[in-house]
Amino acid sequence: MISDTRRSMMLAAGALAAVPLASMAQVPAAGKDFRPVSPPQATEAPSGKIEVLEFFWYGCPHCNSLEPALKAWVAKLPDDVVFRRVHVPFGERRHQQLFYTLEAMGKADEVNDAVFRAIHVDRDRLDTPDKMVAMLSKHGIDGKQFRDTFESFAVRTKMRRASQVVDAYGVDGVPAMAVNGKYYTSPSMVGSAAGALRMLDQLIEIERRAKKG
Repeated sequence: MISDTRRSMMLAAGALAAVPLASMAQVPAAGKDFRPVSPPQATEAPSGKIEVLEFFWYGCPHCNSLEPALKAWVAKLPDDVVFRRVHVPFGERRHQQLFYTLEAMGKADEVNDAVFRAIHVDRDRLDTPDKMVAMLSKHGIDGKQFRDTFESFAVRTKMRRASQVVDAYGVDGVPAMAVNGKYYTSPSMVGSAAGALRMLDQLIEIERRAKKG
């Protein structure tokens, strides 16, 4: 019987063989530039779409540094790719609660930049609901609605689910990324943030060709 890890590596190798070398700046090396996810994970992407996850923490300086390039990369994604963020439970646990509160309110994309700036530029740790409300109120977030959502069952459920996903992918540092439940990579594996984004492009292409195959 072929293990899930070996099967993913065989599929990746087969897809790579079909990609002209001239179109790839670097052929991804399993175990070095990425690792197969074992077992492969279900995604939340609609049928026919390729899901890309970013695992991050608001308080992570490397996540903060990556953010401008990541946003530019996400803005250019083709229609068959769906991007989703997963806030890890590492570091200041209330930052995870902050993110899923904002997501539940439909405000995460709108104020993510402001949250990163508050923590990394203004040196506001945002480690209490009062500090969060004080900062977010400057960006049009209703304090009462935020507090009610922050303590809600829905947010607690999102946090538990995110933590389960982090465990399932074996995330041990951030930022890190995953493609369609099958491939895991990170700037630390590839050697740079820019390299990690290029690796995502290549892993997306591997998965796209595997789907057609």
